[in-house]
Amino acid sequence: MPLLEIREIDTYYGDSHILFGLSLDVDEGEMVCLLGRNGAGKTTTLKSIIGLVPPRSGRIAVRGRDLAGLSPYRIARLGIGYVPEERRVFGNLTVRENLEVARNTWGDGARSAWTAERVFELFPHLRGLRDRRAGRLSGGEQQMLTIARTLMGNPDVLLLDEPSEGLAPLVVEMLGEQLGGLKRTGLTMIVAEQNIHFVSELGDRVYILEKGMVRYQGTMAEFLSNEDVRRAHLAV
Repeated sequence: MPLLEIREIDTYYGDSHILFGLSLDVDEGEMVCLLGRNGAGKTTTLKSIIGLVPPRSGRIAVRGRDLAGLSPYRIARLGIGYVPEERRVFGNLTVRENLEVARNTWGDGARSAWTAERVFELFPHLRGLRDRRAGRLSGGEQQMLTIARTLMGNPDVLLLDEPSEGLAPLVVEMLGEQLGGLKRTGLTMIVAEQNIHFVSELGDRVYILEKGMVRYQGTMAEFLSNEDVRRAHLAV
């Protein structure tokens, strides 16, 4: 059984039909990359998983448990962490306070591996900024903090929406190294991205979305070796 299973979901914004019978699987410990142009449905897929835009039909399940009808905070407590593109740090709180408010304080403590100290080991740059207000951080620092804050909830699956968007090349490189370190911990991740280079050395499998449907799926190695697929669906 996949850790995360999505079957034939249809998702709408009001009367606008965005996802059309979309299906995908994510196995434990792998990084799955959602690729596609702007408006392809990548963000909507992540929001469907976390319950911000619930599908009208189809099924999403984590470890076999159906998520239908659950509010986002209950889905988060089942082990799904969401890092939005907008970052949304608490600007008036310090880095340490941002981490503390997200600390997992529910359940039986089975998923209690992530602490502030462990987060600082993964993101050492944040350690020296721990007493700085989050609103005074750079874009790259806020992205690191948003990921770190989400980890404090001890997720089983981490959803990342365009993590490299708007960041300087050196910051993107640093973030890639940090996500590589996170992957080595065994954490399962779904990354929605347009920057193919950013995910090319991290991802295990690829789904290409176009107009709310899966147009291609395969391993990262298969995708990188298939120039026709990249030209047809991503214009690269």
